[in-house]
Amino acid sequence: MLGPLAETADRIAPTALWRARDAVAALGRAALDFVYPPTCLACRAAVAESGALCPRCWREIRFIERPFCERLGTPFEQDLDPGLISPQAMADPPAYGRARAAARFEDGPARRLVHRLKYSDRVELAKPIGRWMARAGADILAEADILTPVPLHPLRLLSRRFNQAALLTVSVGREAGKACDLGLLARVKATKPQFGLSRAQRAENVQGAFRVPAGAEARIKDKRVVLIDDVLTSSATANAATRALLRAGAASVDVLVFARVVTGA
Repeated sequence: MLGPLAETADRIAPTALWRARDAVAALGRAALDFVYPPTCLACRAAVAESGALCPRCWREIRFIERPFCERLGTPFEQDLDPGLISPQAMADPPAYGRARAAARFEDGPARRLVHRLKYSDRVELAKPIGRWMARAGADILAEADILTPVPLHPLRLLSRRFNQAALLTVSVGREAGKACDLGLLARVKATKPQFGLSRAQRAENVQGAFRVPAGAEARIKDKRVVLIDDVLTSSATANAATRALLRAGAASVDVLVFARVVTGA
């Protein structure tokens, strides 16, 4: 049986190791910044530290804050009472419970960040983006049992080499201290890109596109799930994925994205 001193040492040792590891990591980052000066995540302007936006991009990015619709996460133009839902949510309620987004998806820094992560292999962007997402979705993450990404079809994954939603899921999970399961959903239908399609066409395009694998059903039953993606537009993809999760026994499904379209499609 361990004595008091041994037990104290066991508690102190991991903390000392973590501090040493963090110190080494900080030195490594400082050396890297000296050789490769840090630049803005969105525009490549010089910044003081890695993983940051320059002052101009910080002013231009339109973060979403309350007041917003509690169902869709879309911001209200006026300061309304908390807990309200928008006319759009009442007229056409989504399959998911609540959606949260960190920023508006418009021309500017938010769009550039998504495109760099998604199409330019800038996988390191998942960490700061995930940090913003965790803050924006703090209320739904607090109630979540598990996080899972919107999956890519295997053919799309083969060509892109990574799923940006999976990277964001891991990043958000680390920030929020929540469990992640990257295999709760499978994309079983090779859909065409949603860009340029009408709302009705988007819904038809992803109908039946998702399925919970047989081996994952036990992991999802009665769980409160947060579905993670990079962008939310018409909600067609999120709705289709949500329905598959609910059919498999999920207690509830909320949606968390980095950016969402506030007007238009």
